[in-house]
Amino acid sequence: MVPVWGQQVSNLVRFRSPLNVPLSLSGNFMELRNDHFHSGLDMRTESREGLPVMSAGDGWVSRVKVSPWGYGKALYIDHANGHTTVYGHLRDYAGTIAEAVLDAQYKAQSFELDKTFSPGELPVKQGQVVAHGGNSGGSSGPHLHFEVRRTSDQHALDPELFGMEIPDSLAPTFLGLRIDALDSAARVQPYPAKARGWALTGKDGTYALKAGVSPKALGTVGVSVNVIDRYSNSWSTCGIRSMRVLADGQVIFSMHLDEVDFDKQRYANCHTDYALFKGSDMNYHRCYRLPGNKLDLYGQEPAQGRITLQPGRTVRLVIEATDANGNKSVLPVSLIGADPLEALTWPSASLKGDLFRYDRENRIVEADFTFLLPPHSLYADERVQHRAIPGKSPFAPVVKLHDRLTPLHVGGQLSIRVKPAAAKGALEKLLIVRLDEKGRPSPIGGEYKDGWLSSKVRNFGDYTVMIDTLPPKVTLPDMRKVIARDSLVMSVADDLSGIATYSATLDGQWILLEYDPKRKALIHRFDKHTSAKGRHVVQVQASDERGNKTSVTGEFTR
Repeated sequence: MVPVWGQQVSNLVRFRSPLNVPLSLSGNFMELRNDHFHSGLDMRTESREGLPVMSAGDGWVSRVKVSPWGYGKALYIDHANGHTTVYGHLRDYAGTIAEAVLDAQYKAQSFELDKTFSPGELPVKQGQVVAHGGNSGGSSGPHLHFEVRRTSDQHALDPELFGMEIPDSLAPTFLGLRIDALDSAARVQPYPAKARGWALTGKDGTYALKAGVSPKALGTVGVSVNVIDRYSNSWSTCGIRSMRVLADGQVIFSMHLDEVDFDKQRYANCHTDYALFKGSDMNYHRCYRLPGNKLDLYGQEPAQGRITLQPGRTVRLVIEATDANGNKSVLPVSLIGADPLEALTWPSASLKGDLFRYDRENRIVEADFTFLLPPHSLYADERVQHRAIPGKSPFAPVVKLHDRLTPLHVGGQLSIRVKPAAAKGALEKLLIVRLDEKGRPSPIGGEYKDGWLSSKVRNFGDYTVMIDTLPPKVTLPDMRKVIARDSLVMSVADDLSGIATYSATLDGQWILLEYDPKRKALIHRFDKHTSAKGRHVVQVQASDERGNKTSVTGEFTR
């Protein structure tokens, strides 16, 4: 879809705030995030759980999704105006919605739920309390994630266009500028010392390179800009809405971050400078398109941000960034075409490693490991380095697969040769793990066959093989104190492969358990099925991803 620049939503499509407190954001629409653009507004809930969450308009509950991950407990409400509002990271649901969710969970005998409803089942009115704010799922603190989607295709739109008013008189802040070579023949002047880009000065919408700085380059280049935005009542780092680059008065690149297509979210990793975003927490936006970028967020300028610099020629750029409320910042930059002899003294891209073409299948075959990467897994051609070295694992070497700061759009198939004798008959307990910079493992999984352990991996990095023969550990609370509590909270932990399944019975009957990975807890909140007084026996079972199981039993009185 080609975006319609400056497109506005009709004034008739208005929603009320889902909260009854002044709106303050910890994150905004289209802000850069890990592997995606943020698809809504993160509304502060006064650093606490339990604030009433209200329907933003008349409508009906169309979907409820409950998960330990992602949006956690989420609610979807369809509205007759053709839009859907989404409420994420909830603590719980309210009224008839809560009853419907509980009934569905007991029917499915599962905490995790993804259920749709017809328009007549759960109607709601604007302002009706439908849930309470929480910290469920992949949330790092109490807040409400709020989205507005177009119901027909479920693309997310900016909630600020629908009546969510947040004080904002601050223009975007430019923090740095990079000049990027766009082909193998281009040369770019090195940055000073250990800098990652050219430093900028300025404020209140007007920015410039530091005095005396005039970057040089030769050949075809593009620019990337580290730029953020803030709201008047919050110092949280948020994202811009649009950007333009003019070269000698002509627009050569434009982008408008106005719509989230969830099928293309991972392309955010090539819109940003992924290495600086992940490795240095910098918000660099590329003002050009990599070959494998399929986002529909850019203008139709023929140059697409490509600038050709010739010796002695100066190209005068003007970079403009605008936020969601029309506040604009301007950065003028003069790029000087370098002398060819001087340019030859500058470093160029490394030629080490196998050349992987972004639009073809690529394969590594070594004695200790193989790696198969499908076409369009990379966003541009890449020199990929790899090797296997001895490590602490008795089962396999450490496979060093290129650089963790190079993004993959589609995962590849990694197979590692293992030493079966070291597993001592427990081959089904082996798993591939990814090692972080400090050597700490995170589980990937994998299947064993004929001396090889294989799994799909979504990232470059360091991998090896470990074994998990220990079951999860479940610890019951002091059962003497359950009598006066409204919930039963048990700690749960696994040493490596991670929790796969969990369940509980009360007096032999299935009961609902909530898994909270952040708290490492299994929680049962006493409900209409389990509130009877008297003496009860609870049994809790859990298994990990390698099939190790544990079971604990306790008695309590209510």
